[in-house]
Formats: sequence, structure tokens, C-alpha cells
Amino acid sequence: MTILVAVRGWKPDHWIRALREAAPDRRVVLPGDEFDPATIRYALVWKPEPGYLKTFPNLEAIFSLGAGVDHLTTDPDLPDLPVVRIVDPDLTGRMTEWVVLNVLLHHRRHAHYAAAQAAASWKPLRQWAAGAVRVGIMGLGELGRDAARALLALGFKVNGWSRTERRMDGVECFRGAQGLAPFLVRTDILVSLLPLTAETENLIDRAVIDALAKDGPLGGPVILNAGRGRSLVERDLLDALKDGRLKGASLDVFATEPLPPESLLWNAPNLFMTPHVAAESDPVALSRYVIGEIVAYEAGQPLRHLVDRGKGY
Repeated sequence: MTILVAVRGWKPDHWIRALREAAPDRRVVLPGDEFDPATIRYALVWKPEPGYLKTFPNLEAIFSLGAGVDHLTTDPDLPDLPVVRIVDPDLTGRMTEWVVLNVLLHHRRHAHYAAAQAAASWKPLRQWAAGAVRVGIMGLGELGRDAARALLALGFKVNGWSRTERRMDGVECFRGAQGLAPFLVRTDILVSLLPLTAETENLIDRAVIDALAKDGPLGGPVILNAGRGRSLVERDLLDALKDGRLKGASLDVFATEPLPPESLLWNAPNLFMTPHVAAESDPVALSRYVIGEIVAYEAGQPLRHLVDRGKGY
């Protein structure tokens, strides 16, 4: 059975090598190769051309090579087939690293000290304990729960908000529209790991920014976004950074990627940016995961971590 790798924006060579090493008995092909479309049973994809996947009559399952699946769910011609999210310790651990790093950058006032170093200025600030800082995580799926556990271990107070009810030891959980306001007012550092859906697009706007806690030890709220760029209104974030309503921000995802050179975000105050690398997919680890799922599926076991088309994640 043939496996198709269809990705845009990535060089596929390392994925092809990793898949062939993980499954030497299977053929792995790219869209430009010569192959019979009827032989394709599984597709590993990232931002495939809209309508492309419907051209394979015997396709059985689609694997999304990334934490999000909006690149698929927005395709009006997506076949009515199982779509599998990648849930792997490697990807989850990478996201948690990014979240912890950026929470600590703001908690430990790194922007201030970097500027002081550049000016050869010795300017110590009072350092609050982690337990004085409230971190609120939007999105309590696999990624959000793992990040919450790491932050709890460091001593931070952690709150969580999700679309549906979630429970987690040590975390005060809120849900739905009615839970958003009480969640925000208890949050000094907001971490968004939300998927992109109709409900989350442009969710983090001026109103959300203004509803964040203003009585925390950092002197004002901070926003981190490593979920999806379009869940955040960048203009509102930029305005809040400029006028001081936000004390800082960290962004790994953007409404337009790559971020255009003319974007005002490049020079925004107290903003740390990374180019969508928070949870970069490792071909070797994720190829093993995908092949393991395929082998289990062919042995009669159900596919795990399926996308709910109704919810969009």
C-alpha cells in the first residue's frame, strides 16, 4: 500500500527518508512522482492544495503533519474520511518548552535586562516568586495540559479555559462563553494554544486584552500565542503594547506567514517573536508514530486522535 506525502512550505526529503526507514516495505511518494492514484491508501499532509485529496479513490485516512488541522478543515472538497491529529510526546514536549521559556522570559523581566546590558547599565528589578504569577492557558488539550503541568512544577498558579468542560488537578478550569470573563480577570500571563475554528478566530481582541488582570506583580498582563495566528487580532495587540495596556507578548504564529517585512510587529515594544517553530515536527519521531498508527489500524484497531469535523479540531 502506498503512502502519499503532500506538503507545502516544507522540504519533503527528510520526511520521505524517515518514512522509508520506518516502513521499508511500503512505497512512499510525492505529488510529482509517477504513481497510480488508486494505490494511495494514506496521506500525510500539510496545507495540500484544496481539492487535491479527493482525487484518490481508495484513500482511507489522512494524517495532519502539525498540531493544527485548520489547513484541512477549510477545504470544502475534503473527503469524508478519518483525519488524524498528530499527538506525540516529541511534538508536545517541544511546545511545552516554548511555553515555559516565554513565560519565564516575561516573569524574569528579560526584555528589561537585555536592554540594560546593551546600555551597559546595572538596573536590578524586584523579582517576584513564581507563585505570585497567574498563568492562564486557553486550550486544555494535549498541548495545554502538558504545559500546565510544567508550569505547576515551577510553582506558577495555573488557570485553564476551554470550549468544553475539562478537569485537571491543580488547575482552576473555566469553560465556554460564561467562563471567559472570570478566567481572564485571574490571568497575568495569557497563553493561547487554541485551534483555529469559527469560534476562536479573532477571539483574542481588544476586549479580551482589556479584561486581563491588572493587579498582578508584572505591572500588567502579558500574552503568549503559539496556537493559531488568526485567533489573535494583531492590530489590537500592537496597540496595547504601544500604549502600555500590555506589558509584553510572545508570538510564534501569525495571521500571515511568513510575517511580511513591512509588518509593524517587527518593531513592537516588549515583543518576542519566533517563526512558527514552537512545536516543529520531527520527521523521525512522527514518522514512527504515523506508521505505528497505520499498522494498528490495519490490524483492526481504531485510529486515535481523530478530528471532530463539527468542532474543527
